Amino acid sequence: YLTLTLDEAEGLLYVGAREALFALATGTVELKAAISWEAPVEKKAECVQKGKNNQTDCFNYVRFLQSYNSSHLYACGTYAFQPKCTYIVSGGGATPVAFEDGKGKCPYDPTKGHTGLIVDGELYSATFNNFLGTEPVILRNLGPHYSMKTEYLTSWLNEPHFVASAFVQESSGSSTGDDDKVYFFFSERAVEYDCYAEQVVARVARVCKGDVGGARTLQKKWTTFLKARLVCSAPEQQLHFNRLQAVFTLPGAEWQETTFFGVFQAHWGDVDVSAICRYHILEVKKAFEGPYKEYREQAQRWGRYSDEVPSPRPGACITDWHRQNGFASSLELPDNTLNFAKKHPLMDEPVPPQRGRPLLLKKDSNFTQLVVDRVAGLDGTVYEVLFIGTGDGWVHKALDLGTSIHLVEELQVFKPAQPVESLVLARRKKLLFAGSRFQVAQLPLADCGRYQSCTDCVLARDPYCAWSRNGSTCVR
Repeated sequence: YLTLTLDEAEGLLYVGAREALFALATGTVELKAAISWEAPVEKKAECVQKGKNNQTDCFNYVRFLQSYNSSHLYACGTYAFQPKCTYIVSGGGATPVAFEDGKGKCPYDPTKGHTGLIVDGELYSATFNNFLGTEPVILRNLGPHYSMKTEYLTSWLNEPHFVASAFVQESSGSSTGDDDKVYFFFSERAVEYDCYAEQVVARVARVCKGDVGGARTLQKKWTTFLKARLVCSAPEQQLHFNRLQAVFTLPGAEWQETTFFGVFQAHWGDVDVSAICRYHILEVKKAFEGPYKEYREQAQRWGRYSDEVPSPRPGACITDWHRQNGFASSLELPDNTLNFAKKHPLMDEPVPPQRGRPLLLKKDSNFTQLVVDRVAGLDGTVYEVLFIGTGDGWVHKALDLGTSIHLVEELQVFKPAQPVESLVLARRKKLLFAGSRFQVAQLPLADCGRYQSCTDCVLARDPYCAWSRNGSTCVR
């Protein structure tokens, strides 16, 4: 039950599972619909013949499930290592019969990282494009345009582990006629370090929604693909976190207030350490507007590109300036801009975390997932509450106090212990849903009734709870 999608308006939680999809009522977790979507026997046989495991690999694991329009969902599954996608009627409906090729939309391998987003009827996906899992791709298809993808070069994507994506409407209220962006978060093998150690780093990449590729160079390829390193470190403890596990995007009232929360893991000797770092969209933007990195053939090393940058700026979205200067779309960009963009996808400046350090560090723990809620306390202060899933089936609830993090409670969700693979917040119903390989669980955002006295209720510092003097109880 790894793929959870919430439809708050309909009060349904859709669950993508092995060979099936389910629709559950959000309030009662009652099963409203179950759709069987099995890979046929002959596909499973082909999968086994190609050397895959008939106990684990050769099934249809539903890895993508999102609302497509008001009446349908779009679902993709691994389909015994031959990915397929289909449209499903909202609320449940019949077993799917018509399929589309899922190549590039969904992984072949159920264990591989993958992320995807539907924006205005177009699917943006980051996955592996081949059976062997050696060709990573960030792809856009469906919708009215021809499909667009990344260049197959290690300088663009190098053995990435994709974890998340986000759509940010940066055209909203823009004085420069800027374009909306789609951001992708992943870890990958770094190309830019001299050391022989195979270093993995965390990245954020982005493309512009209006990108339609180049006319000759970068034809049907992204002209706006740029990536930067995400830094999450506690230098005083000599801890550097590079293995990105999950990212949660917390939108603000304006796009400029968007923040990204990254979940990281590291080994420190023989101790597992987890961290959460928070990034501001304007810091991400600053990295993408800064200098580029380039490979210097003579020195055989990477460094900051210091020569003149072509105009129009490579990797930039089409804005009012471009339109006024005769570049109405990316198809009209000159070859020198596009060739530079093809060779320089990596930015020189990394993206630092807010406050320059992790929000939260925890020893002996494996954080796996995260969702964040904003809640106003009785004093009117707006707090951010983090719900963090772990590798042994717990959910930690933590309150960001600005200067420190206060751990409100820890709940064991899955017994026997199994990793929390997905978390979804139902804000209207004030519920949290957690998914693991074997279960889906529903939790209230707060269990105020467990605090018996006024002191316990207040000292818990749970912004969802308050002490009712007339009822003498701790209430939501």
